[in-house]
Amino acid sequence: MNNLSDYPSENFANQSTNSNLLWQYVQSLNPETVAQLSKPDPEVAQIMEQNLKGMLGHLPPEHFGVAITTSREHLGQLLASAMMSGYFLNKARQRMELEKSIHSLDYGKDS
Repeated sequence: MNNLSDYPSENFANQSTNSNLLWQYVQSLNPETVAQLSKPDPEVAQIMEQNLKGMLGHLPPEHFGVAITTSREHLGQLLASAMMSGYFLNKARQRMELEKSIHSLDYGKDS
């Protein structure tokens, strides 16, 4: 994912890139920033993995051979749920980091 402006605008159904400020902002980012933003946070990835294991059931692979069968619709719902969980956890992590930064700035003023 080197440059998001390479993606066709059709992927963003019926939205003009001129009217979408967020998309304009993302397109203005340099490739290094996009690459950094695209890296999964290890802590978020671990929590998501545990969440998916909890939803699917987790048996030790050395003792059990587990096969999961589902419909396309249910698999889609699981994927959507995992994506929303990831977005939520990432936002929570960002908020935590922001609050830490603000707290350290406020704490520094009292000195």
